[in-house]
Amino acid sequence: MSSWVRVVVGALAAATVMVTAACAPASLPVDVGPAPTSSASQAPLQVTGTSGAPPTLEYEQPFAVVAPASRTVWPGTGDVLERDDPVLLNLYAQDGRDGTELQNTFRTAPVAYTMTEPSLGNSLFEALEGKRAGTRLLLMEEQDGVPVLLVADVLPARASGVEAAAPGKSLPQVRLDDLGAPTVRIPRGVEPPSELVVHPLIRGSGQQVRAGQILTVEFTAVRWSDGEVVDTTWTEGTSPQSAEIGIGRLVEGWDQGLLEQTVGSQVMLVVPPQDGHANTTSRLAGETLVYVVDILDAHKAVPEEEPETKKKEG
Repeated sequence: MSSWVRVVVGALAAATVMVTAACAPASLPVDVGPAPTSSASQAPLQVTGTSGAPPTLEYEQPFAVVAPASRTVWPGTGDVLERDDPVLLNLYAQDGRDGTELQNTFRTAPVAYTMTEPSLGNSLFEALEGKRAGTRLLLMEEQDGVPVLLVADVLPARASGVEAAAPGKSLPQVRLDDLGAPTVRIPRGVEPPSELVVHPLIRGSGQQVRAGQILTVEFTAVRWSDGEVVDTTWTEGTSPQSAEIGIGRLVEGWDQGLLEQTVGSQVMLVVPPQDGHANTTSRLAGETLVYVVDILDAHKAVPEEEPETKKKEG
């Protein structure tokens, strides 16, 4: 089995939706396999669908893969993918013999990788190299007699959009490093606000976040009382977190503060105890927390029974 096909298999296990405040790495290393050859004449295969939703593949079954190949379904306009960068993917794969679904992260959550051959495998790495966030790719390869048809959507790995007004002096100040990881400075001698504060730092151009969607974010959490980082997804080996939003599975400050924000945004939340961990056994139960949240993706989970394959009549 080739390396990028193993990405499909590995991602199936890795892309489980997280519904607590815990964060675990989502990327699984895979073996490096052979790179794809140049495109050869293939049977027609049409990929349709919109961004943020699983694609529909239309082709005559069984589909014969003449040679390993890839093509861009549509280009992206975001940051260019470069070696060693984080890369976040939605993956959808079918068995070309009968359209059986092999993988669909739209049912769960996107999967984080690193832009290297060991993480992605040679074929997917080479197909993604130089592409931009927002790209949708189609890869075709036959393995062990199975024609595997994989569609990969490249999601942004950090907030991107129009910079908003900086917070006032009574609120924390945020600085970003070259990768987008935030550093939060708490104002000295200032009491924390008693009510939830929602302050967009970057306004993204994506869809609005709705209740019940699976939200994928990078975030850092800082304690107001001493400025200590108490949780973050930006450390090496840690992946973005995904959770359902607006249904009571997250702290109230997140459910209130992130709904109706747009994908691509970076939002600072100042969450007082009553909207955070009050009345719990958490060590943070009495603390006001400052979160800086990059909203990378938001989509409604696709139900298992929803059809996504069309068989082209031969």
